[in-house]
Amino acid sequence: MTIEEAQQQVDAWIKKYGVRYFSELTNMAILTEEVGELARIMARRYGDQSEKESDKNKDLGDEMADVLWVLICLANQTGVNLTEAFQKNMEKKTQRDSDRHLQNPKLKP
Repeated sequence: MTIEEAQQQVDAWIKKYGVRYFSELTNMAILTEEVGELARIMARRYGDQSEKESDKNKDLGDEMADVLWVLICLANQTGVNLTEAFQKNMEKKTQRDSDRHLQNPKLKP
């Protein structure tokens, strides 16, 4: 599935099952909440905090997909083509950082 197809699929789902998009500000708050849920699992599973029993069965991929879902909703609502935006962002990063990380002694093995 391409990013464009994902945007179309989310839009079709919203129109069929979701009645309408939540407001942009509501979706921004939901995105923040979903990122927080992902951060909680990451901190406990891969960080220094111990993992709670209630978090051990959480699906990391599902939490990431929740973040992606709301981000796609926001893109659809605001008219952002994520494929184009991502391509431009990759070009920007490549131009800006083409040597930066290679020269970073902190990243050397």
